[in-house]
Amino acid sequence: MRILDRYIIRQALWPALLGLMVFTFLLIIPTVLKSMEDLVAKGVPAPVIGQLMLTLLPSALGLAIPMALLLGLLVGFGRLSADREWVALQACGVSLARLLWPVGILATGAGAATLYVLLAALPQANQAFREIMFRILSERAEGEVRPRVFFDAFPGATLYVRELPPSGGWRDVFLATGGQGQPEAVHVAKRGRVLIDRVKRRVEIILEEGVTHTVGEANNYRPSSWAQTILSVDPETIFPRAGPAKGEREMSIAELRGRIADRASRGESTIGARVEIQKKFSIPAACLVLSLFGLALGASHRREGKLSSFVIGVVVIYGYYALLENSSNLAKGGYLPPWIAAWLPNLAFGLAGVALFLRRRAAIERTRIRPGWWVALMNRSRRSAAASAPRRATSLLRVPGLSLLDRYVVAGYARVFVLCVAALVGLFHVSTFIDLSDEVLRGDATWTQLFWHLWFATPQALYYVLPMSVLLATLVTIGLLTRNSELVVMKACGISLYRVSLPLFLAAGLVAGAEGWMQETLLGPANYRAEAIRHVIRGGSPETFDVLRRRWVAARNGEIYHFGYFDPRSQTLVDLDTYQMDYAKGTLASRSHATRASFRVDRGAWIAGDGWKRSFSAQSVTLSPLKDELINIEAPAYFSAQAPDPDFMNYRELSEHIARLERGGFDMIRQRVALERKLAFPLATLIMALIGIPFATTTGNRGAMYGIGVGLVLAFGYWGALSVFGAMGAATLMTPVFAAWAPNLLFSSAAAYLLLTVRT
Repeated sequence: MRILDRYIIRQALWPALLGLMVFTFLLIIPTVLKSMEDLVAKGVPAPVIGQLMLTLLPSALGLAIPMALLLGLLVGFGRLSADREWVALQACGVSLARLLWPVGILATGAGAATLYVLLAALPQANQAFREIMFRILSERAEGEVRPRVFFDAFPGATLYVRELPPSGGWRDVFLATGGQGQPEAVHVAKRGRVLIDRVKRRVEIILEEGVTHTVGEANNYRPSSWAQTILSVDPETIFPRAGPAKGEREMSIAELRGRIADRASRGESTIGARVEIQKKFSIPAACLVLSLFGLALGASHRREGKLSSFVIGVVVIYGYYALLENSSNLAKGGYLPPWIAAWLPNLAFGLAGVALFLRRRAAIERTRIRPGWWVALMNRSRRSAAASAPRRATSLLRVPGLSLLDRYVVAGYARVFVLCVAALVGLFHVSTFIDLSDEVLRGDATWTQLFWHLWFATPQALYYVLPMSVLLATLVTIGLLTRNSELVVMKACGISLYRVSLPLFLAAGLVAGAEGWMQETLLGPANYRAEAIRHVIRGGSPETFDVLRRRWVAARNGEIYHFGYFDPRSQTLVDLDTYQMDYAKGTLASRSHATRASFRVDRGAWIAGDGWKRSFSAQSVTLSPLKDELINIEAPAYFSAQAPDPDFMNYRELSEHIARLERGGFDMIRQRVALERKLAFPLATLIMALIGIPFATTTGNRGAMYGIGVGLVLAFGYWGALSVFGAMGAATLMTPVFAAWAPNLLFSSAAAYLLLTVRT
């Protein structure tokens, strides 16, 4: 390779690597946030958690490598265009076709890496992730039960324990067993525990001093008392011999061919496996197609620079993967052959890329700059840009109280911030679209539902990306001022770094206020609507979205309710069972069943339809019918209230919900941590700006992309601290307040130290 080839590769390689970090981080962060806190709270060792997180990387790299390649080319050539180096290359006789050689080298390397990930790393990593998670769950199943929380991890059973004594085991146990719908048997005991023998592959629930109540008609319903009873759990559900089954994405080529042969012998469809085989080769080939796009779009005379190329890359990637998912599902529906479905995006984007490349080359030839003129043109464009920059800042931000300097700094900051927000939110949408488009194309959902899901999921995406966008915008803005020696000139004029950074602090404060406002007004309802629509897209019914969360409910007076369905509009409960407990004796005081119970507003009470009530004593069982009779249970709001999910509530709602359930004896430590985090997280935006300024002044001479790399490391550190401290709070290793605020305290302390020691 010549000097020019190495230079082009170097200009595109570093932003591609940074883009790879960004895309990989954004693609795995939902799984990390969902799993890491639970794993730390369960006491899983840090090396195991680290190994688990590493197994997530290949699943993201398969998508991220082509995206990062396109971004690297757009950003690299964008810098060449912004600095007029592309003009100089043209003046020296370098054509657009000459650049195909270094671009092709990059694309070949990226394609080879993607091929390795899809053929070898991804099948192994996905299976390893599932096996590690499975092993963790099986090893810690006996420690998962929490006091006053319904536990349904054991198949066909729902467990409720009032206390966990320090000596081990459970106290005051309620266990309902059976299939779907009504429980077939209810076991009430004073004490209990679970025994898991992995060598003998035996799982048993041992209950002591209790009684079993079976469900049946009046003539065959009998409670049975015992000193000890042992209930066996199917060991295959805890640790199956074969381990977790592999999906088609986890399979190698040989395994997919074996599945095709097996399904063909049984007369079943083999399209899905055949499409997966083709995609393992078509996605790596996409690197060549996207590299052509990157060259044609990036090499121009325009001066947008590197950051605007980020948004262009996201749009192209979105279109590619949308077409790939759509064509794959058309193949599964029988509309396209599998090989055409997998290669259609490459063909379409390849033709578009060739057309764009030829058009760009023709335009360049028409405006080719001859030697001897390019120096004058570069000098003239630089003088024009320098003269227009203050005017642009002044015209864009005519805000009273802002000086010309403030307007200039904020104008550059706002541009970078908006581009970062648009690109990062776009990545969330790309990931969601890829995840849910299968259901739409199979006919299980509509494009309208997918659109509204993306619409209502946008506030949550904004909530996550705003702090990172503030950090990146701060690093890039201060870094560019430092690199262009503008910060040195400002200091020479007596303007300190603190004064230059003041508009950035104010902007970050406004963003933090917007996050707080969004959290208290938009975020909860939007998350609820997005999750409800996602539930329907996945095949659920709108009426069952909350029911699935609230089949079992514990009342404040100790009673336990089980119901099949609750209609909040008519305030009606269907198939309601009420268990009145006598924990002192380790038995049930009474049990009632109503096929229907409606709340009468005029009487302020529940009226039970057809049903019965059984009262238990040591000598007999008393049966009495229920028909249009008043029953004393919790108010309708207690059943209609959604589960205490912090994502669906603002600070006031979650605080009231926690207080109400704590009065009923519920353990709400996790929700307490989430409550405090609602106050702490918006302030992270301001802390990101505080810590970004001193970092940018020390790294600014190395360029904006270096600042973005530093920003990513800081963001990874903050999210990691957020998960670790949140898990420690959920595990009661520290108070909820400290667990929620510890990441902010650590990063604000580091920011204060750097701000006080940096040269101002």
